[in-house]
Amino acid sequence: MAPNAIELLSLCKSFDGGRTHAVETVSLAVQAGGFVALVGGSGSGKTTTLKMINGLIAPDSGEVRIEGAPIGRTAPHLLRRRIGYVFQEVGLFPHLTVGENIGITPRLMGRPKDEIAARVAALLDLVGLPRAFAARAPAALSGGQRQRVGVARALAAAPAIMLMDEPFGALDPVTRDELGAEYRRLHDQLGLTTVMVTHDVTEAVLLADRIVVMRQGRIRAEGTPGALLVHPDPEVRNLIETPRRQAERVRARLERADG
Repeated sequence: MAPNAIELLSLCKSFDGGRTHAVETVSLAVQAGGFVALVGGSGSGKTTTLKMINGLIAPDSGEVRIEGAPIGRTAPHLLRRRIGYVFQEVGLFPHLTVGENIGITPRLMGRPKDEIAARVAALLDLVGLPRAFAARAPAALSGGQRQRVGVARALAAAPAIMLMDEPFGALDPVTRDELGAEYRRLHDQLGLTTVMVTHDVTEAVLLADRIVVMRQGRIRAEGTPGALLVHPDPEVRNLIETPRRQAERVRARLERADG
């Protein structure tokens, strides 16, 4: 059995002086090479949980361990070099070129210019963008292209772990489906460990090995998509059945249109 890349031990986090309980007693283990999706409604604690993994938010209690070691033992900037982070709005620096955006972490790490240039070229190849895009400004790219650059930048320091917060949520459905499938290919090809937050249950079912359902700051269920379809909690079953219900409605609508 693969070792745990990430362990969350009884994490709790409150805001507004303790009045808002964002995360309550969350424990989770993610094996090396695993792909886990956190799903649930707004305010369920998904993003807060994700940000506690790389220390962007400190828990009030509990512990996060990366490869067996508590993250408090590692300087925050060194921890985040080991963990890639991709989010919905991408956050590319507008005053830097695409290549400079991708190479910013290796530059901060003091890598030689020729090594950074080679890494940028390799990452553009990896995410399916022409190498000539390195000289472009982020504003000259489409949303899908910017998201590809965001993935490349997150991979620049060769992290073993990737955290993704609604990474494809702002894209059109076709681009979202394409990039999701391509990221899953990268996950497998590079042997990454991925934790992804998404509101889209279909996306979770298609991409993740394991789904964690969160509600009101707690984990209500976790397992493979197939296991959650027979979960004893009817709300969990209803959530996981959403893609099938939608597919059935689409099929019925198309059949009526053809008739």
